[in-house]
Amino acid sequence: MNTAPVIRMPDQNKGVSLRGHPMVFLVTGEDTRHTSMFDWTIPAGFATGLHVHRVQEETFYMLEGECEWHVGEKLIRATPGTYLFIPPGVAHNITNVSERPARVLMTVSPPGHEHYFEELAKLAANGSPDPDALSGLRDRYDTDQLSTLTTKA
Repeated sequence: MNTAPVIRMPDQNKGVSLRGHPMVFLVTGEDTRHTSMFDWTIPAGFATGLHVHRVQEETFYMLEGECEWHVGEKLIRATPGTYLFIPPGVAHNITNVSERPARVLMTVSPPGHEHYFEELAKLAANGSPDPDALSGLRDRYDTDQLSTLTTKA
């Protein structure tokens, strides 16, 4: 872990591409013991499927676009300025319901979930990932999938 401040200029961004859209890693486990943060561009129509994390806390702040979150028993129509905190054990699903990409700032605590996205990008590089490989990936990264994915990774 780095003990220096982290400053990322736009030309120094690191991250992955998911379905042709960037997920920029702003701060990761290399930088801190406490959280990771991503600038995630969510493709139009993309849905994560209902899932739950046993340990991880997640936050989301809508920057652009419109998404629906199923969080526990609630359905949230999120527009720019909407903030969500999802504690461990709460089932949730994210769907970009618009016809254009959406952008969110996302944090995951504790850090390390960036490795999930790195592996997911590799699995999905040539189209739909193998369901068994995807299931194994989720198991390794604190994600219990509760419903079938409705879109490709």
